[in-house]
Amino acid sequence: MDEKALIKYMKGTTTVGIICKDGVVLGADSRATMDTFIASKEARKVWQIDENIGMTIAGGVGDAEEIIRVIKIQNEIYKMNENKMMSPKVVTNLLSIILQQNKMMPFMVQLIVGGVDSEGKPQLFNLDPVGGYTDESKFTSTGSGSLEALGYLEDAYKDNLTVKDGIRIAKRAVSIAMSRDSATGNNIAIAAITKNGYKEYSGKELEKEVSSSK
Repeated sequence: MDEKALIKYMKGTTTVGIICKDGVVLGADSRATMDTFIASKEARKVWQIDENIGMTIAGGVGDAEEIIRVIKIQNEIYKMNENKMMSPKVVTNLLSIILQQNKMMPFMVQLIVGGVDSEGKPQLFNLDPVGGYTDESKFTSTGSGSLEALGYLEDAYKDNLTVKDGIRIAKRAVSIAMSRDSATGNNIAIAAITKNGYKEYSGKELEKEVSSSK
C-alpha cells in the first residue's frame, strides 16, 4: 500500500489524549465510515486495557480490534508472571514491537495509549502503524478531525489541569472536530484514568460530569 492509499485508509475519526496532574483523559467520537458512507454510529474507539491503562483507536476496525485482543492477553500474562500491572510505557513498547514486526503488512491503526504507572504518574503515548511512537507531555490527537481538535487543545491546555478539567476539554475538542469533520460524529466517549482506577463517561453521565467541572 502506497503512502497516499495509507493516508486515505487512516482517515475517519477523532481521538484525543490529555495529560493532567492527577491522571490522563482519553476521548473519541463514535462514527465509523467507509469513504463517504457512515458504516456505524456506535463504533467503540476508547478501550480499557486495565485499571490503570486505556487506549484509543483510529484506522481499520478489524486491525484495531485484533491489537486490542493481543495487548489484553499480553497484559494478563504479564500480571501472572510479574505479579503487577503493566505501565503505559510497557504497553507502548510492546505495541511498538508488534507493529514494527508487521510493517511489511501493517496493522492500519493509529493508537493513543494513556494511563498511570505504579507511582500514579500520568503517561501518554501516540503510536503510528509501523511502531513509531512519541511520548507526549501535554496532549495528542489522531484521525481526520485531529487538526481541529489540536487547534482547540493548543489554546485550552494549561499546566496542572485536573482530570475534571481534562474531561471537559477533551469533550469540547471532539465536539469541535465533529462540527467541521464529516467523518467524525454521533456520540462522544471519555475515559479518565487515575491512581484510583479507570472510569468511562458518555451520554447524560458525561454531560453531568462536564457541568460539575465548570
